[in-house]
Amino acid sequence: MWDFFVTPFITFPFMQRALLASFMVAVSSGVVGSFLVMRRMSLVGDALSHGILPGIALGFMFYGFNLIAMGIGGIIAGIAIALLAFLVSRYTKLNEDASFAAFYLISLSIGVIIISKIGSQVDLLHILFGSVLTIDNNMLIFLWAIMCFTLITIAIIYRPLVLFVIDPIFLQSMKIKGVNYYGIFLLVVVVNLIAGFQALGSLMAVGLLMLPVIIGQLWVRSIEGLFVVIVLLGFLIAYFGLLTSFYLDVPSGPAIIGVAGIIYFFSLLFGRSGGILIRFFRLKHKAA
Repeated sequence: MWDFFVTPFITFPFMQRALLASFMVAVSSGVVGSFLVMRRMSLVGDALSHGILPGIALGFMFYGFNLIAMGIGGIIAGIAIALLAFLVSRYTKLNEDASFAAFYLISLSIGVIIISKIGSQVDLLHILFGSVLTIDNNMLIFLWAIMCFTLITIAIIYRPLVLFVIDPIFLQSMKIKGVNYYGIFLLVVVVNLIAGFQALGSLMAVGLLMLPVIIGQLWVRSIEGLFVVIVLLGFLIAYFGLLTSFYLDVPSGPAIIGVAGIIYFFSLLFGRSGGILIRFFRLKHKAA
């Protein structure tokens, strides 16, 4: 049992780097994703994860498979998509979620076209689905910086951000411009999607942004408790996802999200704060 669960991470340095990178991305993205889910903005995270693809593709066009260049391109594209969606929702009758949906579909198609024209099929799959096993020490430092930036920024704007999520009208009554904090928050979302892209690819990045939060809501009720669960889930998902990838010889990104999916279905049944079986027995107990 020891050899099965521990040896891959002791023997192979790339597995150690992959575990550390996946854990940092899961924690950082999970904290950000908690506010997206509570604000019912899951589509925004999904849209931005696809919206960064043209910037990544342009970085790939000019600098090859340079993760830093593609990351910077992705940040610029993500900010542009968020700004355009905000302006469209503000000056037209379209809602913000409809604007994000339109822009993310357009961005995804543009990004795929660029990559398919200048790269191979392998390059396209690598960018779309990622490969956390190829992360080096420099990229670990980059992901560490993103995690620190995220946690510090969220800590600074925590109170107004919680008010913006729970009661935006009260926030406005205090003469605090929630749109300013919303803009900062969207920037943090884009930066974390870039971190997720480095590990899981453009299509899988949103998985660590949403799934740990959705799972956590089935176990705890408070925001603080949710953050603790996110940290624990981040490690479990990264650890068992990489083991699955190692032993079954499957891509690491889908394996990590697949493990998160298994935990999600387990939580749907047994989650103490909203699982199907728990709710059924509670209702049955009340009826009796």
